[in-house]
Amino acid sequence: MKRFGLIAVILFTFLCSCSLEDEDESSYYLEVMSIDSVEMPEEFVYGETYDILLTYTRPTFCYAFNNFAYDIDGHERTIAVVNSVYTNLDCAQQSGEVTVSFEFSVTGTETYIFKFYQGKDSNGQDQYYLVEVPVVQ
Repeated sequence: MKRFGLIAVILFTFLCSCSLEDEDESSYYLEVMSIDSVEMPEEFVYGETYDILLTYTRPTFCYAFNNFAYDIDGHERTIAVVNSVYTNLDCAQQSGEVTVSFEFSVTGTETYIFKFYQGKDSNGQDQYYLVEVPVVQ
């Protein structure tokens, strides 16, 4: 029983001495980026998997690829690039274009419609680059 108590005290001390919030850790927020260009096939073969390449402009090195926002509605896919934007780094240097990719598996035989996010217009409405890709067998 004494051994259990000693282990509990050591474990409690260890857990309480560690901070979950590290002051050196970078703070960030997420930002959806406008896609500049897309590289993908003109047609898909049913059952195959394809790499789809997306290029976007990263304003500074404070922007780092995080993930894709990917929404599925039947054979329609809405895709956006999401970056982490670090707020406590020195990011004066311009970065330029970045190309990222994702794998797309063709599981249906109907034409796929892709909507790639391209930012907002002057009225604040989301704009998309639309691509229709037929499926052949």
